[in-house]
Amino acid sequence: MAVKEFPAGETLFQNEQAVNAIHLIAKGSVTASYPGGELHLTKGDVIGICELHLGSYFITYQASEAAALAPYPCTREQLANLMSSNADMADRIVTSLYRQLKQILDQYALARSDCDKFYHYLMDSYAEYSAFCTKHGVSSRALPGLETLSELNLEEDVEDWLGGYYSQLLALVKNSANKKKSPAFMFGLLSRAARDIYQVISVCRVLYDYKSELTGILMNENRLDLFDFYASLLYRIGSDAEDSATISNAISAMMAQLESHASIDQDMYSKRIAEYHDRLNSLSSCTGEASDAAAGGSADLLDSLNTILAYSQVSEETAYAFRIAVEQFRKMTDKNSSDDAARKLRQKITKLFYEVYEKALIRSLHDSAVPKILKMFFNFGYVDEQLTGMKNAAYLYSIVDYLPSDPSRGLYTVYEWMMAIYKGKKAPSRNEFDTDYQAYVHELKTSGKITAAEEAAMVNDNEKMVLFELQSVFPAINKITFGRISSFCPVFSEHNILKDLDTSLVSMEKVDEAFNHIRSVDFSAYYRDTIYTNTELGIAKEYVGVEILPDIILMPNMGIRGVMWQEIEGRKRTTPSRMMVSIFQMEDLTNIFIRLTADFRWEMCKRVQGPRWNDVTEPSLTSEYFDYIQFYKKNHELSTDAKEKIKLAMQKAKNSFKEMFIRDYESWVLYEGAGSPRLNKIARSILFTYCPFSKELRDTLKANPLYKETMERYDVKQGQRLHHLNNLLQKIKNSGAAIPPEIQAQRDFLNF
Repeated sequence: MAVKEFPAGETLFQNEQAVNAIHLIAKGSVTASYPGGELHLTKGDVIGICELHLGSYFITYQASEAAALAPYPCTREQLANLMSSNADMADRIVTSLYRQLKQILDQYALARSDCDKFYHYLMDSYAEYSAFCTKHGVSSRALPGLETLSELNLEEDVEDWLGGYYSQLLALVKNSANKKKSPAFMFGLLSRAARDIYQVISVCRVLYDYKSELTGILMNENRLDLFDFYASLLYRIGSDAEDSATISNAISAMMAQLESHASIDQDMYSKRIAEYHDRLNSLSSCTGEASDAAAGGSADLLDSLNTILAYSQVSEETAYAFRIAVEQFRKMTDKNSSDDAARKLRQKITKLFYEVYEKALIRSLHDSAVPKILKMFFNFGYVDEQLTGMKNAAYLYSIVDYLPSDPSRGLYTVYEWMMAIYKGKKAPSRNEFDTDYQAYVHELKTSGKITAAEEAAMVNDNEKMVLFELQSVFPAINKITFGRISSFCPVFSEHNILKDLDTSLVSMEKVDEAFNHIRSVDFSAYYRDTIYTNTELGIAKEYVGVEILPDIILMPNMGIRGVMWQEIEGRKRTTPSRMMVSIFQMEDLTNIFIRLTADFRWEMCKRVQGPRWNDVTEPSLTSEYFDYIQFYKKNHELSTDAKEKIKLAMQKAKNSFKEMFIRDYESWVLYEGAGSPRLNKIARSILFTYCPFSKELRDTLKANPLYKETMERYDVKQGQRLHHLNNLLQKIKNSGAAIPPEIQAQRDFLNF
C-alpha cells in the first residue's frame, strides 16, 4: 500500500468532502477539528472510519506535524469485509474508533458543564451590574440578546450510558476468541458507531453555538456587550469611587472567561483590552475634560424643550403633558424598566413626541431659518439637554449644521428626506400595508371620507404627502431601526448611547465603504435588467444591466437595526430601493447593509417574478432557494450533517425562508467571499448562480474544488452572453455606426 507524505499544517480532508477510503496514520500526528472540539490522532489511528458510512467527512483533518497516511480505498461494505478478513486491521480500527469516541465524549461532558456555568455567570454578572447602576444613580443599559437568552435545553442530548456501552462492546470484539467476525456484524458495529459519533458531534456543535452566543453577549465587535457596560460604568463613577475595585475585579474575571473561549476573535479581544487599560490609565484626565465640556456648553441649549414646544405651537395641554412626561422620564433610574408604569410612560412620551414633531416639522417647511435646536429635534430626536447630557448635547449642537449626509448621492437625514418629498423630488414611501400615497388618497375617496375634488387636490398637495410620510411610515420605521422594541422611546436619552457618538454617526463615507465591500463580493447586487431598443441599429430588444443604488434615510435614533422598506419606488423597476438605518448606528454598519442587500435581492426577485416567485419550473433566486429549503430532507445531494445544519438554522430563522436566505447571504459575503466555506453545496450553487462573485474573486477561487462545478457552469453561461454581445458589437462596427454606451456598458458588466 503506497504511503503519502504530508507537511505540517496541510489540510488533509475537509468537512463535507466526499469519503471513498479510510487512511491509516503511518507517521506523525493529525488534528481532527469540528465546531466544539478537536481530536488528536497519532500513529496507528485510522481516519474516516465512521464518516465512510455517512458518505462525507463531518470533521476537518489537518497534519499537526509531518505525517504519512496509508490509504485503503473501500466502500462501507468493503470496510466490513476488510475487518472480517484482516484481524490486525480490525484491531487497529476498533482501537482507534474507541479512542476517538472517548475524546469526543470527554469534550462533550466538559462543554455541557461549561455552558451551564457560563449561563449563570452571565445572568449573575448582569444582575450585579444593574445593582451597581442603581446604587450609583446611573441608568442601567439593556443588554442585547440577554432578554431572549434561556438556559441550555437540548432537544436531543447524549445518552449517559453511551461511553460505557462502547467501552464494553469494543472490548468484547477485541478479546473474543473468534477473531474472525461476520461482515454483517462488523457492518452493523461501524454503522451504529458512525451514527452515534455523528450525533455526539452534532450536540457538541449546538453547545459550541450556544457558548459562542454567550461569548458574544460578553464581548462583541459592536461593543454592545457586558464588558463595555462594566467598563463604561467604571469610567463613569471614577477609579476612586466606592465599588470601583469590585467592578475592576469583575472586569478582570470577564477577561479570564473570554480568554478560555475558542469563538472569541483574538484580535478584537486584544484591541478591546488594550483600549480598556489605556482608558483606565487616563481616567482622571478624561473625567476632567468631560466636566469642562459640560460646563462650556452653549447657552442656546438651556431650556431646549421649551424652545421646541414654543416653535411647534402645539396646544398648552399637549405642551404641559409632554413637559411633565419628559421630566418624569429624566428622573427614572432605570429608563428601560419593563414594569407597567415605565412602559406606560414611554408610550405616553412616544404619542406626544410625534404630535410635537409633526407640528414643528410642518411649520419648518415654510421657515427659511430653522433654529438649530429644532434641527437637533428633527434629526436626532433631541428634546432636553439634561436627558441627553450636556456633553452629548454640545456635540449634537456642533454637528447639526454639518451632517455628513449627501442627498445627491442617495444619503438623506430624515429632515432632508421630508424636504425632498415636500419639494416633489421624492414620492412618499408605501405605508405598513404596502399602499402608496395615491392609492391611499383614492381609498379615502372610495370610502366617502373625501370628495372627488378633494382627492384631485390632495394627490398634488406636497404638504399632505409629508404628513402621510410622518403619520404612516415614520413612527413604525423609527421604532424598528431602534431595535430594542420593548424599551423604545423616541426622545434622545443618554442611557441609549451604547458607543461613542462620533464613531457611530453614519456618514456618506461609511455608507460607501459598506456598499463597496458588498459589491466587491456580489458585484451585481444592485444591477437590474432593462430593455434597450434602437431601431436605427436594428436592435429590437436587448437586455442590459443598470446599477441603481438605494436611497438611505437616517432615522433620528441610536439604533441597532436597518430596514429594507421597499425595493422600488412606485411601479418603475429602475427606481432606487429605500433603506432606513439609525443616524447613530450602534451595530456594525457593513453587516447591517449586507442583511438589507439580501432582503433587497429577495424582494426584488419576487417583484420581477410576480406570482411565480416560488415556482421552480421558472428558475429564479427565490424559486430555487424556496425549493431547496422546502425539500432539503429528500435531497440526496445533501449529507446527513448538512441536513441537520439546515434543520437547526431553520429553527433559528423561525421557519422563515427569507430569513434563512438572508443568513446564507451573510455567510456568502462575509465568509465564502473571503475563501472560508460555510454553506453546503446546494446553497453555494444557488448563491453563485444568482449572486456571483466578482471576477477578481472568481480568479482567486478557481483552484478551490468546492467552486469548480458552479464556476464552470457560470463561465459557460457568461461565455454565451458575451459571444452574443460581441457579435452585436461587431455588427454595429461593420455598419460604421457608433457603439451605444448602453451596449458597451453591458459588455463591461459581463466582464466583471
